[in-house]
Amino acid sequence: MANTIKTKGIVLSFIKYKESSIICKIFTQNLGLQSYLIRGIRSKKSKIALYQPLTLLDLVVTHKANHSLHHVQEATINQPYFSIPFEIKKTIIILFLSEVLSKTLREEGENQELYHFLESSFVFFDQKEKNYANFHIQFLLK
Repeated sequence: MANTIKTKGIVLSFIKYKESSIICKIFTQNLGLQSYLIRGIRSKKSKIALYQPLTLLDLVVTHKANHSLHHVQEATINQPYFSIPFEIKKTIIILFLSEVLSKTLREEGENQELYHFLESSFVFFDQKEKNYANFHIQFLLK
């Protein structure tokens, strides 16, 4: 039986699937780490920018118990980044952190504390105008 759930999520990574779809790993506030199939996202009028690494999203998902691949019904940006996409140094740090999180996060259940830590850290990083060169080291230590 499928449940429709509203949750926040942080995109960790995605891989191309077939001609126009992707499979996306998202760390969600209410469900932990989940994989989602997003169909038709790589078409001409796509919204693939929503699924760039560490993007903060509001999601409506279809979640089926005992399935490892779920579906995204609706996705919108929860909090847009104002500096990360435009500053190459910040983009590189974000790509590094998304790789580390993709390899280390294994939480398949709700972990509100971890989710809020990640979300607030990335918002803080986006707002930081200088002295952020060691952000990734401080982040990993915490």
